[in-house]
Amino acid sequence: MSKVTLPKAVISWSSGKDCAFALHQVLSQGRLEVVGLLTTLNQENDRIAMHGVRKELLLMQMAALGLSAEMVMLPSPCDNQTYLERMGCCIERLRERGVQQVVFGDLFLEDIRQYREGQMQGSGIDAVFPLWQRETGQLARDMLASGLRAVVTCIDRRVLSAGFAGRWYDEAFLADLPPGVDPCGENGEFHTLVTAGPMFSRPIAVQLGETVTRGDFVYVDVLPVPA
Repeated sequence: MSKVTLPKAVISWSSGKDCAFALHQVLSQGRLEVVGLLTTLNQENDRIAMHGVRKELLLMQMAALGLSAEMVMLPSPCDNQTYLERMGCCIERLRERGVQQVVFGDLFLEDIRQYREGQMQGSGIDAVFPLWQRETGQLARDMLASGLRAVVTCIDRRVLSAGFAGRWYDEAFLADLPPGVDPCGENGEFHTLVTAGPMFSRPIAVQLGETVTRGDFVYVDVLPVPA
């Protein structure tokens, strides 16, 4: 009996809980062969774009996942044309490696989904959304019940007080969220760094560093705990 060949996929990786749980769902379903991550980094400071997470922590996540990453280096600031050109080159490299799908952790923002699908159009690679339209309150509880651990690395201070930055994403955090803030932060209210969960072979020990404010956002510099 011949072995079934699964479609090869990479996970669009921001270092946060949604992409990590999307990976967990894909692995649990067993319908795709996950061969790596796809992530963007700010080439000025070697950090994951938007989340502000150090590359060192990304490398630790990769080791705990047992996956390599295709890293797209972006200038800061980065205009949309530059982003599309560099991402397009990356997608072409993935296609040449036999990748057929990119998995995204998006939840319900239709314009974001359309943008992702537009990026993939004509590339021979499909966009996949395993968490799409799941009720985010229940999804947040499912993440925590799975053993996922994440620290909040960035908050939008227009909707959350600065004290939310650096907190653990847990039941207490969810209970303290103001009305109207999505439990998964899908509207950009906050971003996270995953440190443990069923997708990891081992947890990542972290400590909090300096907190800085840039425009509307408060960032906490999360550091690995020295061995």
